[in-house]
Amino acid sequence: MNYEKIYEYIEDFLKNGQRIIDNENKENTIFESTRLVTTPKHYAYLKISEGCNNNCTFCIIPKIRGRHVSRSMESLINEAKSLADQGIKELILIAQDITKYGLDIYGEKRLIPLIGELSKIENIKWIRLHYAYPEDIDENLTEELKTNPKLCKYVDIPLQHVSDDILKRMARHTRKAKIYKLIDDLRIVPNIVIRTSLIVGFPGETDEDFKMLEDFIRQRKIDNIGVFTYSQEEDTVAATLSNQIDEKIKHKRRDSIMTIQQKVSKSLLENKIGQTFEAVIDSKTKDYYIGRLNFQSPGIDGIIYIKSSHNLNIGEFVNVKITSCLDYDFIGEVI
Repeated sequence: MNYEKIYEYIEDFLKNGQRIIDNENKENTIFESTRLVTTPKHYAYLKISEGCNNNCTFCIIPKIRGRHVSRSMESLINEAKSLADQGIKELILIAQDITKYGLDIYGEKRLIPLIGELSKIENIKWIRLHYAYPEDIDENLTEELKTNPKLCKYVDIPLQHVSDDILKRMARHTRKAKIYKLIDDLRIVPNIVIRTSLIVGFPGETDEDFKMLEDFIRQRKIDNIGVFTYSQEEDTVAATLSNQIDEKIKHKRRDSIMTIQQKVSKSLLENKIGQTFEAVIDSKTKDYYIGRLNFQSPGIDGIIYIKSSHNLNIGEFVNVKITSCLDYDFIGEVI
């Protein structure tokens, strides 16, 4: 895209409604150059759709971004090939809701066929999934995670809560029993790592509701969790709900969840000591290389500190044996 002309394009749209058309539509296209990569040279995010139809009561995204709109498979494959030609080896598929990809333009969900086509690109080694809604994760996606060697054994599922009462107030489309079953079903994938986000202090959250969340973390041992205190977003339904929670209670509950999760995380990491995994080198310090394993996403998950007697290159993939761990990170050595 001609990024230097972005203001010109905006002005044209405001004046006469001239639209910016993707490469998939040859007519009136203004996308004339390769994708600008702002991440490190070995991984990139591939946005497969925009907007969201879920209309959760706490979220303003549908009003800002609009309804769910998928990109065509052709445009995504072409962009992925271009990224691979530039040296990208890891694709991180991202959207507000990746599991509904293709429903609006093909009349059916096409995430798995898309993953299959992207997997055919020779220089792409890892494909990672972010923001898969729980109600749309089925046995087909689980099987793809299990059998596709390029698909990282990793999935980011925004659960938000497990109390049925709170899930209803959030206008979420799944319930506690299904969430528990989903986690159990995903565990059939060897070495699967599950990340989720949770909201504490949602309007009307009782001590009993919160205890359900604590019990869930202890019982299902989610690998990585982001915990957020509820915030009243202007122009959302939840901002008008009764029984808003005091800020001190919100922060106390968040701290409680994080204390539990710290112990869970340390235990899960310790279970991997002695095992060998493929890692990618992201950077290096004086004493260590900094890398990520197949089940660690950049910027939000832990890392692995790697010792090596040989010089390693940024973006290189190596086999690493885990020798010890910290609360959220690994220490390992190249073998």
